[in-house]
Amino acid sequence: MPSAVSEAVVAALGHADEYPDPKCRRLVGDIAAFEGVPDTHVLCGNGSADLIYRLALAAKPACALMPAPTFSEYADALSVTGSRIRRHLLDPRDGFELDEGFVDAIDEDVEMVFVCQPNNPTGAVTPRSLVLRMLKRCEEVGAHLVVDECFVPFLEDSSSISVAGLVEGHPALVVLKAFTKIYAMPGIRLGYLLCSDKTLVSGIEAAGQPWAVSTLAQAAGSAALGCSAHVEKTREVVARERAFLLEGMSRLGIVAQGCANFLFFQLADGGALAPAMRRRGILIRDCSNYEGLGPGSYRIAVKSHSDNERLLDTLHTVLADGSGSFNHAANMNAPVYGPPSR
Repeated sequence: MPSAVSEAVVAALGHADEYPDPKCRRLVGDIAAFEGVPDTHVLCGNGSADLIYRLALAAKPACALMPAPTFSEYADALSVTGSRIRRHLLDPRDGFELDEGFVDAIDEDVEMVFVCQPNNPTGAVTPRSLVLRMLKRCEEVGAHLVVDECFVPFLEDSSSISVAGLVEGHPALVVLKAFTKIYAMPGIRLGYLLCSDKTLVSGIEAAGQPWAVSTLAQAAGSAALGCSAHVEKTREVVARERAFLLEGMSRLGIVAQGCANFLFFQLADGGALAPAMRRRGILIRDCSNYEGLGPGSYRIAVKSHSDNERLLDTLHTVLADGSGSFNHAANMNAPVYGPPSR
């Protein structure tokens, strides 16, 4: 976490005996200036997850479209409102990338579309040109396109991927962002959305409790926006360590993918890797419970160099233990997995 953020939180403790500004006026103004949009297009929340739930409650789409696999909070939030969820199954043979078929799936029944950039857990980035075609299609059928850009700051070409600058002229577009990832402050809980649909923004604001963003979080957010050098350094470190992990995993016969601060891979091991790593003191994300995935699907974080070295060493030990439990060849070209058993 940037030192300026820590200092801002400590300084804000002197105001912790007061209720926070429910409108987050200073922070909203700072975000608007940072993003180059009017204040009215910004809404802050207790992390992006808070805003996802508020969005579902405000819009109550009869039918929502999303890829499978993708971040589970979208479906979890929509289930609260009874929305029908339509999933577009992604093909591992194409690296789980979104394609024109997803655009074609946006029909007149769809009222909301979710896209995660890059997708969680697969790490695949959807080209901006394809996102723009999704937006055009959403505008044609009267749907909202929700683009989750919480991981975009980690991308080396983030400015060519983000669509945040388009919200002004496209009321159908909602962009989600968070301070959680790039500023390393998940415990502070702070996110925001950008949207020029004033009616929708007002509804999202009303769908949550009035003091969702604490005084400390508001101070932390304003401080973080001034830490551009920290963001650049973080991006460089993550890129270097990501390359280190990709090369090391390749030597172990694992084909991983991803361009943010996490990597995704599949093994034909029946799900044996995660418990084997856990027994050796390392937790990796077993992704078998994602819709569209199954046993043998994993996500790992890009961490410090020493942590990454330990991860690779432990992977080598587990894969070479002679038990015969693991197939070293990645399973990226296997048939698409179905939904997990319930």
